[in-house]
Amino acid sequence: MAAELVRGQNHPLTQVRLEIRISAGVPVLAGAALADEHGTVRGRQWVAHPGAPAVPGVQAPRRAGAEHRLAVDLDAVPEAAHRVDVFLALPAGTAAASRFGAVPAPHTTLIGRDGTELASYTVTGLGAETAVIALELYRRQGVWKVRATGQGYAEGLPALLADKGLSDAAGLAALIHEAAARRMPDVTSTSTPPSGPRTTASASPTAPAAGPVRQPARPYEPENPGDGGPVPQRPAGPVDYTHPRRTASPPQSAAEERPARPVAGDAVGWSMEERLYNQVWGMFEDLARTTAAYRGAVEFADSRLEKEVDQALADPSRRLGAAADAVRAAAHARRTLLTDQARAAFDRDLAQLTAEAEVVEPALPPAYARWDSPAWHAYRVPAEPPMALRLGDLHLPESAPLRIPLLVRMPLERGLWIDSGPAPAAGERVPDPAGARRSAMTAAVAVAARLLAVHPPGAFAVQVVDPTGAGARALLPLTEAGVLAAPPVTGAAGVSRTLERLTRRVDLVQMAVRGGVAESFPADVDTAQQLLIVNDFPYGFDDRSVARLRFVADEGPAVGVHLLLVADREDAADHGPLLDPLWRSLLRLTPLPDDHLADPWIGHAWTYEPSLPPQGSRILQKVLTEVAKARTKAQ
Repeated sequence: MAAELVRGQNHPLTQVRLEIRISAGVPVLAGAALADEHGTVRGRQWVAHPGAPAVPGVQAPRRAGAEHRLAVDLDAVPEAAHRVDVFLALPAGTAAASRFGAVPAPHTTLIGRDGTELASYTVTGLGAETAVIALELYRRQGVWKVRATGQGYAEGLPALLADKGLSDAAGLAALIHEAAARRMPDVTSTSTPPSGPRTTASASPTAPAAGPVRQPARPYEPENPGDGGPVPQRPAGPVDYTHPRRTASPPQSAAEERPARPVAGDAVGWSMEERLYNQVWGMFEDLARTTAAYRGAVEFADSRLEKEVDQALADPSRRLGAAADAVRAAAHARRTLLTDQARAAFDRDLAQLTAEAEVVEPALPPAYARWDSPAWHAYRVPAEPPMALRLGDLHLPESAPLRIPLLVRMPLERGLWIDSGPAPAAGERVPDPAGARRSAMTAAVAVAARLLAVHPPGAFAVQVVDPTGAGARALLPLTEAGVLAAPPVTGAAGVSRTLERLTRRVDLVQMAVRGGVAESFPADVDTAQQLLIVNDFPYGFDDRSVARLRFVADEGPAVGVHLLLVADREDAADHGPLLDPLWRSLLRLTPLPDDHLADPWIGHAWTYEPSLPPQGSRILQKVLTEVAKARTKAQ
């Protein structure tokens, strides 16, 4: 039975030669764009449209029409192409329709070479959009899948093509509309399968494919709807679906339906570290999207149940009795069938991601690894700084056992805020403010220890401002190992001196960089990367110190000075809105699991858990001892 997809849902393809049938109700343009592992269309030669209907592996209709058939041969798609985006657009300058929200929802169906209907998707929920990516055929670990995308663009084809990385998007959109305008719309546009030799481009597991390579977006610096400030709203424009695609393993046969065996480092990148980072990024997005598909399918089943019952029982005379009970039972049975199918698809994807996580986690380097990983037990001080750093784990309620590492790129581009506000203690209903503050400082020490451990000797320094001395116990691993740049600073005078010194360092480095003399600094300026831990903010801070702290938070990351704030926002309430920009500029973390982080595509509320050493483990002390030895030797 064919899969009836909802937005965001994916489905494996058991055949590689396909016909995509489109029924729109009004004349529309239909085309397809090939994209590489980064989601980028490399040029006009990768776009099939009415003016140039054939690209390797795809044949598009030549005219606008209410019905279309696109021929796709996935075996003939270039090896450098990892995605085929099928798009629709309303013809320019026609009075038939001005937006997709005013016309029947387009319906798409994938038909195999043997005539089998594989999947279908009705593109609902459109409003002012005049162009839409209806379907995405994508290759993952050598297996092709289809995803119901439904990503609309109110600005039309130029915006759609620009979102795919085409620099001349407006010119190509004009050409497409002009080509379609030269021909009268057909009732049905058909095409034949493409022919000719297969075109290939270089792509390997160890290096990016030829062409421009974009650095991945920052998936692990998500929105902070729980930071106490206004909840960030997702932009009104289209959702960004691009992310680094991993290099595929050799294609399996069409009859092979079992997923490829997961491999650590199965992603694009110049080094294993970069490939692992991109692989974790891909797992994060895959879990977000498959969860969105499952939730959407359940919502669709619920709404369909409600609609069917309402329609069947609209006649008051039929609301009671055996007939009414039969109608309700049939509607509930259909709802159960839909949700069971959705759960089966979700469980299939979750099992694949879980298998991948079980392979990837043991292969992660110390900067990415959990504290109980063998990578830390065999720790050696590195010679190079890391590409990214693990701050904790993320998970969703539907897939709680599966944890995705929360990685941030290095050097840090924004400061961190560990919220020490009151939180329920284990087994208690009443908040324990003192316990929350201790837990927050413990989490801060774990972050600082990891930063010190993953940098070469002398390349990273940690300073601590603890005005009241409340964090002395939590700081013992750092102070006993002797890895701090100086003893923790206490008192208002110490706070002022420390911030004055760091502000001066930021100013001097900024001036040196602007003047082109980045190596010329006074002898008393430490050029190592700096992390300033501030405990119990704003205690010990006067107005001048607060202003300097904001300056360090805003300007410091660009010149190697980073901030880690351990604070309860309520303690700073007397400053009013003055500190709102500070809170918003920091990535909020919590010492206990909390679902305050949102991914940048779907907006799921992810539960964050800090990365802490196992209870009773001395791995932190062991690692810091090695750091101290290496620092002494380097001096």
